[in-house]
Amino acid sequence: MTISSSMMDGLLLLLGLAVLVKGAGFLVEGAAAIASRMGISALAIGLTVVSLGTSMPELLVSLMSGLQNKPDLAIANVIGSNIANVLLVLGFAAIIRPLQVRNSTVVSEIPFSLSAALLLGFLANAHLFSEKAELSISRLDGAILLFFFLLFMLYVYKSSETKESPVRQVESSGPTARAITLIVTGALGLYFGGQWVVDGAVGLAQGWGVNDALIGLTIVAIGTSSPELVASSVAAYRNQSDIAVGNIIGSNIFNLLWVLGFTSSVVELPFDVISNTDLMVVIGSSAMVILALVSSRINTVTRTHGIVFVLLYAAYLAYVVMRG
Repeated sequence: MTISSSMMDGLLLLLGLAVLVKGAGFLVEGAAAIASRMGISALAIGLTVVSLGTSMPELLVSLMSGLQNKPDLAIANVIGSNIANVLLVLGFAAIIRPLQVRNSTVVSEIPFSLSAALLLGFLANAHLFSEKAELSISRLDGAILLFFFLLFMLYVYKSSETKESPVRQVESSGPTARAITLIVTGALGLYFGGQWVVDGAVGLAQGWGVNDALIGLTIVAIGTSSPELVASSVAAYRNQSDIAVGNIIGSNIFNLLWVLGFTSSVVELPFDVISNTDLMVVIGSSAMVILALVSSRINTVTRTHGIVFVLLYAAYLAYVVMRG
């Protein structure tokens, strides 16, 4: 009996999802334990360790796409993933359990993520550092994105020193070495699981004759956002809102500044003007999170907000598919 290529891609996709679920559980448990023992804010852990682990699939996909002369896939992967992070991941996590957000996140981290999207849009459309007539994210643009990423990391480091300890200490057991092992194992699970999800999904999509940009904004974006979806959902279920929200916001900042910054520093990425529409969705969705938090009056993303976000994401997917 011969196994078809589509069946192999489907099995790879399912295997990747299973590894993602287990890896996310390890990563969240280890990160929460480190935050509790070292007195570091769980939000800072979510913004750094968890975000780095869950952003690895985006980095790998974008870098490989850029090197293989598939800039549409490289850029669409990041933009589509950020849209999925806010509307799908944050929405789904809030449906599981309402997410209370710290004041610092409302006035600092979310606006930083919004500013990163605005910066990317400016650099991609400004022709400042490229002699070509076509729009692109040049190597110098990439260096600028990496510079702002460094500023963000310095902010997280300084804020983790000055902010109060987590409101609720996370219960944990076992030595610190075990927590570190959980983090490393979880990150590896997210990395390989995310890659298998993407490989399987792309294999299925290419068999249907779908173009790179559409693949990047939909199947690849959802695939590379699977680690964020699982990690934030697990954190929400365990009532660890700081990690759930910090992972999403941190991952978006990592994607825009680190992933695209590093990739475009290695290879210049031509930028299609139609991507500005999707970038506006990134900006709009981030602004919607701020509005949702302000409207709740208690800095909480409620289940109602979550349902609205998920429905908006479904509408966006329908628009992208219709746009082709």
